[in-house]
Amino acid sequence: MSTSTAPAAGPPRFPFSAVVGHDDLRLALLLNAVHPGVGGVLVRGEKGTAKSTAVRALAALLPSHEVVDACRFACDPAAPDPSCPDGPHPAGAAGGRRPARLVELPVGATEDRLVGSLDLEKALSEGRRAYQPGLLADAHRGVLYVDEVNLLHDHLVDLLLDAAAMGRAHVERDGVSVSHAARFLLVGTMNPEEGELRPQLLDRFGLTVEVRASRDVDTRVEVTRRRMAFEDDPAGFVARFAPDETATAARLRAAQAHVSSVAVSDRELRRIAFVCARFDVDGMRADLVITRAAAAHAAWEGRDAVTADDVRVAARLALPHRRRRDPFDEPGLDPAELDRALADAEDHLGPEDDPDPDDDPDPGGPGPDDPAEPQDGPDGPDAGEEPEGADGTGDTPPAGGDPRGDGGTGAGERAEAPGSDGADGTDGGDDGTDPAAPGDDRAPETAEAPTGGDGGDGRAVVVGDAARLHRATVRKFTVPGLGAGAPGRRSRARTDAGRIVRPSGAGTTRAADLHLPATVLAAAPHQAGRGRRGPGLLVHRDDLRRAEREGREGNLVLFVVDASGSMAARKRMTAVSGAVLGLLRDAYQRRDKVGLVTFRAREAELALPPTSSVPTAQQRLSRLRTGGRTPLAGGLLKARAVLDAERRRDPRRRPLVVLLTDGRATVAARDGGDPVADSRRAAGLLAADGVHTVVVDCEAGHVRLGLAAPLAAAAGGELVTLDELTADSVGDLVRETRSARAA
Repeated sequence: MSTSTAPAAGPPRFPFSAVVGHDDLRLALLLNAVHPGVGGVLVRGEKGTAKSTAVRALAALLPSHEVVDACRFACDPAAPDPSCPDGPHPAGAAGGRRPARLVELPVGATEDRLVGSLDLEKALSEGRRAYQPGLLADAHRGVLYVDEVNLLHDHLVDLLLDAAAMGRAHVERDGVSVSHAARFLLVGTMNPEEGELRPQLLDRFGLTVEVRASRDVDTRVEVTRRRMAFEDDPAGFVARFAPDETATAARLRAAQAHVSSVAVSDRELRRIAFVCARFDVDGMRADLVITRAAAAHAAWEGRDAVTADDVRVAARLALPHRRRRDPFDEPGLDPAELDRALADAEDHLGPEDDPDPDDDPDPGGPGPDDPAEPQDGPDGPDAGEEPEGADGTGDTPPAGGDPRGDGGTGAGERAEAPGSDGADGTDGGDDGTDPAAPGDDRAPETAEAPTGGDGGDGRAVVVGDAARLHRATVRKFTVPGLGAGAPGRRSRARTDAGRIVRPSGAGTTRAADLHLPATVLAAAPHQAGRGRRGPGLLVHRDDLRRAEREGREGNLVLFVVDASGSMAARKRMTAVSGAVLGLLRDAYQRRDKVGLVTFRAREAELALPPTSSVPTAQQRLSRLRTGGRTPLAGGLLKARAVLDAERRRDPRRRPLVVLLTDGRATVAARDGGDPVADSRRAAGLLAADGVHTVVVDCEAGHVRLGLAAPLAAAAGGELVTLDELTADSVGDLVRETRSARAA
């Protein structure tokens, strides 16, 4: 646990006013500081974009507050919490002043550390029930910062979001029933490449901000210049920005005092409702968040009433993450679309009614509902944002081909025979059959649009129908045996949370882990020898028994796909893409990881590193390249290397390999080797590592060599045909084959 406070003592912090760009981030943080009811901020962005720096800098701007002496829950002496576990405190109790705290919740935190629990040592040694506060109590009237919130276990995210929404933490566990105030500014940061939050959890955050490094040279230079100046002379750098920090802190205090008196007219409420309905957001939380954020923005700007400009700013920050109903939906909000919705709302509302007909406002002066003027300061456009595609990423080449001329696909490449390697001149159909023979459905690939070249040694094809893949689903499957408990919701595993299955002899100091009946039974035979003369039970540490729990874990599903010319590429790629995307949709909710290794020409490639990030997976899997020879052994060895790296990174997550191949091999693992024998030896290495494997026989056409069956035997796995591998049945396939093997 890392808990820090905002006083000047200790190393200087980078000033909030010195953060370059990221105006939306700074504005979202300030609006939540003005009105905590907004519900917190989720900061999404790539690594190294000053997310944590900005959050820690904000804590220094928050005003200090009076707290009751010796109260662990930071009660206000003027209005103490009547339910405070350390109370009751009389009105006007003695107190002192304390800076606002910044409490950081680590990814590895446990539930009892977050909400608090029974003090087990006092309960057993002193016979009294004592409550040990958690991080939610520490964060009261301060900031609770969760870095990498997407990696935090779902039930912990639920707990802290519930507390943030209600302003109270309720603890009902270990024989403890406690309720205490927990009002804090919740800030979560995440890198989408490391996995997404479920839509239900996304909706619980009030505002969201996308942060990325600026592609503007001058902005990047200024960021570097300021950071180096801060590191060279922290005290001097902080003093340089002290006037700006003082002004921002004063403006924040004034806005906090004024926000409760900001008026929100019925017209603006209708505007908010119209915009939320136009964007088809679920529930009413968006309407409430926009209303509160608009009031906070009006207070920040010193206005007495919410205007259309305040609504626009609030909607821009509150709606992007609420438009995602599905893991495959892209996050974000098109500003032009928001402008159109606001314009339509204005037409729907009609002319503004004048509440006082005698008042004749200056027709030349700006009114509260006039179109928003360009803004400066933290609420203006993000200086760090560039037009989409400015950095050369995210561009979608036109259907006619790659406009960059980088040796990629072109008319000549599309004219190649299906399965042609194009690099070594060998025929991709290494079984000697005609590439367009009856039963082989590779020929239609020539109609596909190209996507980015690879030096001419293969052909890019669109794999499957995007709309169909978008709807693809898979059924739940499990890995046999009992895992070590990687957080998830799929296979059986030993976990810290779940149903108790048995006691163990290992001692414990956590009340949540105590198996009480077994502890009592262990202590009972020794009562006479310990001198017990009255009621109560004399318990020693050796008597404590730990409860072993069984729950569900997440798994790593690694697809190994033959992308050579000998395969019926369209059929295979459509099937595997649908299966992988369907698994990712399910993994999004079950906390699984999914990866993809492809092999073709002379090498294997990690096309999709193990991930739970659905947007990243969709981008990588939307198009794959096919053609060339078949380095099957290389593909299996690559898969083994990927699994070995993942095992070192996350040893508790058990893997399962799904290999899609026709069993043919034309490239040996070593010079002079036998390609087929090498592939079977590589499969045997996976079996020796204890990896569960399903081999999908993708052989097509009239001539079938049956090479996949010996490969499955070498891997100690199960063999199925491609016809059994559909986007709707792959989960059942894996589960049934593994269950059959276990039986």
